[in-house]
Amino acid sequence: MAKVYHDGDVDMQPILTKTVGIIGYGSQGHAQAQNLRDSGVKVIVSDLPDTANYKLAVEHGFKPISAAEAARQADIIQVLLPDEIQRIVYAKEIAPNLKVGKALCFSHGFNIHFKQIVPPKDVDVFMVAPKGPGHTVRSEFVSGGGVPCLFAVQQDASGKARALSMAYAKAIGGARAGILETTFAEETETDLFGEQAVLCGGVTSLIKAGFETLVAAGYQPEIAYFEVMHEMNLIVKLLVQGGLSYMWYSVSNTAEYGGLTRGDVLIDAGVRQRMKKILADIQDGSFSKEWVDEWQAGGRKFKDLEAKERAHQIEKVGKELRRLMPFIDAKEV
Repeated sequence: MAKVYHDGDVDMQPILTKTVGIIGYGSQGHAQAQNLRDSGVKVIVSDLPDTANYKLAVEHGFKPISAAEAARQADIIQVLLPDEIQRIVYAKEIAPNLKVGKALCFSHGFNIHFKQIVPPKDVDVFMVAPKGPGHTVRSEFVSGGGVPCLFAVQQDASGKARALSMAYAKAIGGARAGILETTFAEETETDLFGEQAVLCGGVTSLIKAGFETLVAAGYQPEIAYFEVMHEMNLIVKLLVQGGLSYMWYSVSNTAEYGGLTRGDVLIDAGVRQRMKKILADIQDGSFSKEWVDEWQAGGRKFKDLEAKERAHQIEKVGKELRRLMPFIDAKEV
């Protein structure tokens, strides 16, 4: 079992003498910046003028500056930009302002692991990755709790990078819940696999396949939507609260027997083989190259796939049904 570190195991002093520059005041940026500040850390933030995130930073009491200036002033440069643009901002604004003794920090290892960003050898490179969205990282901190975090060191130029990464995790509230050590490779590859094979790719494709199967068999689309999409929230909540056992305990005996006897018929050895192929493409860099090439080419395939997804019948049916349920706080793109 992995060792879990808590507040009492971690000294926050290493970060209290540093200035942290948060590059990108988005979901994670706003949460980490405020939590660090509340923990007594000197924080500066960067975002583009006249954007919603820039205005939010101002509302929160920060005076946003350029990424280049933040990189120049900060001892720790935390890059919280989308994966696909980190490389560009790093090359243009961060790299020219790096010098001996500085540290680069990330909350996802994609660009470092796949060498889209190759830092100089004389700076520390570490990761602190909260296992929750930014609004939860912030709200849990404010209420006295925290969100578990992963931490990892890729490059220890100072000899103090591990202590610094743990101090950073503590300062944003992670050690209140627990922090676990990993590597950039492990975090990146498992994160991408989880997204593609299960959380974002697997689940959505399973939902669409179930919906299409029921509609093709003559059932009303609205009924199909409720059974394969709407009730997913209930099951996921039970799984998160208590794992597989609690979910099975909570549903009916009929649902449990049907799931236990039919689930592996559907997700069979063939699916597991294709999962291995997805993992192999992640591990050997094939996926990262495909994504970087797609973005650099203008993202036409990406945009076409998004448009196709939004045009699916389940989206049209769902939009109408969600209007009947104000209690779910419906969100529409």
